[in-house]
Amino acid sequence: MTRITEFHLVGFNVPHSMKNLLVFMFLSLYSGTLGGNLMIIGVYVGSENLRSPMYFFLSHLSTCDIFLSTSVVPVLLCTLISNGKTYTMTVVGCVVQYVASSSFPAVECFLLTVMSYDRYLAICNPLHYIYIMSSTLCLKLVTLAWLIGFLISLSVMTLISVLGFCGQGYIDYVYCDFMPLIEASCSDTFYLELFAIVLTLPVVVFPFIFIISTYVLIFQTILRISSDTRRTKAFSTCSSHLTVVCTYYGILIAKYAVPVGEQSLSMSKMISVLYTAVTPLLNPVIYSLRNQEIRKCLNKV
Repeated sequence: MTRITEFHLVGFNVPHSMKNLLVFMFLSLYSGTLGGNLMIIGVYVGSENLRSPMYFFLSHLSTCDIFLSTSVVPVLLCTLISNGKTYTMTVVGCVVQYVASSSFPAVECFLLTVMSYDRYLAICNPLHYIYIMSSTLCLKLVTLAWLIGFLISLSVMTLISVLGFCGQGYIDYVYCDFMPLIEASCSDTFYLELFAIVLTLPVVVFPFIFIISTYVLIFQTILRISSDTRRTKAFSTCSSHLTVVCTYYGILIAKYAVPVGEQSLSMSKMISVLYTAVTPLLNPVIYSLRNQEIRKCLNKV
């Protein structure tokens, strides 16, 4: 079979009138994502009251959300406004988009894990919190989260880059994801798929187990607090992070845990859009609504 050098990204196969509505919707979501997350970053940088480790990690989470949305939504908009029925991308460009769209979710998993450890120390070991969660440790944890996330995705990219792609080059999806690239390949992908499954353990499963474990200990500590006021205050410090974790992992599990054969293609596309376009917008909304310190800083602004 003839090797191809470019892909035709289908996106959403909907009528032209519906495409205009989708363009407006995704453009609004992307604008809100940029505005909301830049607001979180700006509040952290510009406020002396928010220089704690929790807000340092939150600013990196917002940065990750901006990059995740930027890696997918602009290309999705191009598929909707293109004159033809598809949007053409080179094979290299498609692989690069996959690396970007997979790296930032991996980094976000690690950042959420670090934030759960931060909340565990703040609530379960408050007397030693300042000494343990020093600025040096915060910087090391964030650096490791970004570095490991990108190294894992680059390792997968290295294996994908040696694959051969044949056929007509159509990818009936909203962006260049792992499974659409595997389906478009005419090479043996068994070991690559096995490698990708193994990588879900350190990227998704182990962080999720760690987060659950820390919150079990956090809730046990909160329940032992005798004062209702102190108990409510302790829970409020981790409620925003817990809401983000539940939302993020809920959509992540729906995207990857359900076998592809049991999902309709349209449902798979919608879950991917929720994961890459809606979730990055929800994070600043959740923290802005549920965090009193951020609301106070926004009111001052």
